[in-house]
Amino acid sequence: MPRLRLALAQIDPTVGDLTGNSSLVHGWTSKAAGAGAHVVAFPEMMLTGYPVEDLVFRRSFVAASKRAVDELAAQLASDGLGDTVVIVGYLDADEVGPRNALAVLHRGTQVATYFKHHLPNYGVFDEDRYFEPGDTLTVIRVGGVDIALTICEDLWQEGGPFAVAALAQVGLVVNINGSPYELNKDDTRLALVARRAAEARSTVAYVNTVGAQDELVFDGDSMVVRPDGSLIARAQQFAEQLMVLDLDLPAAAPVPPVVAGAELRVVNVLISDSVVDSDQPAPAPEIAARVTDEAEIWQALVLGLRDYVRKNGFRGVAIALSGGIDSAVVTAIACDALGPANVVAVSLPSGHSSQHSKDDAEDMARRTGLDYRVEPIQPMVDSFLANMALSGLAVENLQARVRGVIMMAISNQEGPLVLTTGNKSELAVGYSTLYGDSVGAFNPLKDVPKTLVWKLARWRNEEAERRGDVPPIPERSITKPPSAELRPGQLDADSLPDYEVLDAILAGYVDGDLGRDDLVAAGHDPAVVDRTLRMVDLAEYKRRQSAPGTKISIKAFGRDRRLPITNRFSN
Repeated sequence: MPRLRLALAQIDPTVGDLTGNSSLVHGWTSKAAGAGAHVVAFPEMMLTGYPVEDLVFRRSFVAASKRAVDELAAQLASDGLGDTVVIVGYLDADEVGPRNALAVLHRGTQVATYFKHHLPNYGVFDEDRYFEPGDTLTVIRVGGVDIALTICEDLWQEGGPFAVAALAQVGLVVNINGSPYELNKDDTRLALVARRAAEARSTVAYVNTVGAQDELVFDGDSMVVRPDGSLIARAQQFAEQLMVLDLDLPAAAPVPPVVAGAELRVVNVLISDSVVDSDQPAPAPEIAARVTDEAEIWQALVLGLRDYVRKNGFRGVAIALSGGIDSAVVTAIACDALGPANVVAVSLPSGHSSQHSKDDAEDMARRTGLDYRVEPIQPMVDSFLANMALSGLAVENLQARVRGVIMMAISNQEGPLVLTTGNKSELAVGYSTLYGDSVGAFNPLKDVPKTLVWKLARWRNEEAERRGDVPPIPERSITKPPSAELRPGQLDADSLPDYEVLDAILAGYVDGDLGRDDLVAAGHDPAVVDRTLRMVDLAEYKRRQSAPGTKISIKAFGRDRRLPITNRFSN
């Protein structure tokens, strides 16, 4: 039985950076070759980054992607890496249209190509808009083993490439991915890869992108699974990693089997028929341990923010630190993502700000060591009120908008990216001031319900204590009743249902698309349901103007949920 040394390169590309991404492939191929790998596989659309969205329609971008493949193949060969078989995703196009493609590079040339067969068109995916599907299963023979090539969604659909791979009697299926993170998706993936391995009757190697692109974060979680569903190796989540392992795989038939009546035609490409060997032992396969939900989400939020700031070239972030739970959690995420030296936290007290809130903001600054400033807003608010006759809600919103002006002035003057701190619950019901506390270019909590914000705060403090560090979030920021402090004695509970009740309704209505009757049947109070749904529906215009933020749930505001602003349908 031939032994193939496979490397899976779980790495972080940047959309549009063809030169930088090619350099990453070159560097990680060098590491794989140094470890004696015969084949190294990179993620979906590695050379272009993913998703490229409407860049697909720019002919210059498509041409640059195809040129990058040729140049990369030549560079690998000239640098002595040509004998390593490199599987890498890129953007292609032919007479039919744009293609989500995979290239096989060997000895200076592109020896094989595969076009993605199943194109997802749900949730955050619009691939029917961008690509044409492939109609061929490409099988390469390396070291006496037949390897079928597939891309991402091909794994999520029964039949198609994996069923044809079984008919072709391959020994291995490589599946390259740009699979975005959602909570507990790693559990779904493992079961899915096991089903496809059984369907293909072969070992399946799954390699996924890690990193973030706009509101999407990719968690890696690359793995290799045997035909019987047993897990051989699994990479970490949220970290770049080269996973190298030896696989004992069935030898290919001398003559490839004839595959008739299959959904896809099969193209066989001979790269190396002779059995390969290595003079150095491969590391023992490792299976990365799973972590708690809170740890998984925290890593996703940290990586999402870090990549957004880094890839867009900003010099740190600025946060309005109120002493409340939301701004405290955002600040802790920012310190973990960027380091406290790159975080500016600004206390913006008004005449209604409590002393304990001001103290809690200062306490968090001491705990983390960030750049802390105090900018009282009351003199500016008074200047407005001396020139305008405002009362009630208009005065409350004025305070939030003065704070927004100050935060954007700091950003303009010094360069940090302003983070907004509203959570998913507030965003859902419109509990925010447009052009006030909603001001910001990125929102780490956009997909985090209020009840989960508290859980994350407690987890982060407990994690700090476990490591012997100072917990970053003041205990009082976690335990005190939430308040916008825009009027005397104000509490969120004055305007909203209890967050435990609210979040349960929102989970059904927003995430689950349940109607009013379904929610009432589930046990929710009809009056609370009616009030909540009305608030959600009326706030669509605010959400449409909200900052992007990291997606962690099955349905985040933005790409996942697209409702008309002008809409007279009511539940």
